[in-house]
Amino acid sequence: MFEEIINQSSTFSSYLMGTTTLFVAAFTAIISVANPLAAMPVFLSLTEKNSDLERISVAKKSSLYMFLVLIIFLLAGTYIMSFFGISLSGIRIAGGLIILRAAYAMLNPEVTEHRISEEAQEAAKDKQDISFSPMAMPMLSGPGSIAVVIGLGSQAQGIWDFAIISIAIVLVALISYGVLRLAPFSAKYIGPTGMNIITRMMGFIAMAIGVQFILNGVSMFFGV
Repeated sequence: MFEEIINQSSTFSSYLMGTTTLFVAAFTAIISVANPLAAMPVFLSLTEKNSDLERISVAKKSSLYMFLVLIIFLLAGTYIMSFFGISLSGIRIAGGLIILRAAYAMLNPEVTEHRISEEAQEAAKDKQDISFSPMAMPMLSGPGSIAVVIGLGSQAQGIWDFAIISIAIVLVALISYGVLRLAPFSAKYIGPTGMNIITRMMGFIAMAIGVQFILNGVSMFFGV
């Protein structure tokens, strides 16, 4: 009887550890590519003429659109891959490369490329609603975030895995809202140095996850 209890406890602990690992990996991969900290300067620039209430509304809708875009691609990613004839190993390697690119940019902020051009930013200032474009796409849920979500979905082994990844997306969307919501205060009190330190720490973790994505894809391709 005691052996059965010990075995059940061990199985549950292993399952819980696997669930936690998946959640941490999904959350870190998505937020490192979405990188709401990088979207903060653009948000401040595009909403400089808006009131505080209007900025809150834009932040809320941008985060909601981001969540919807990523959830749609998480659920429909398998069908998209089948339509274009993309293998699971291919999407994992592609997702890993995108994470590595984002991680390198986070570790070297001085060479980070702008997600949208200065001309596009100026044009966006004249738009009545910038929540979906350019804030939600491509700033928060651009091609990189979408590819990573599809890659995570390709590794899901059941409905529970999809639920865990969905929770990670929800958390990233909430954090993105918080970052945008507090952007005026963060830019003032954290300062460039503080944001630089946070970004570099996330970049190192993201790089390790990107390498693991690539290793999983190569391992699957060669069947090892």
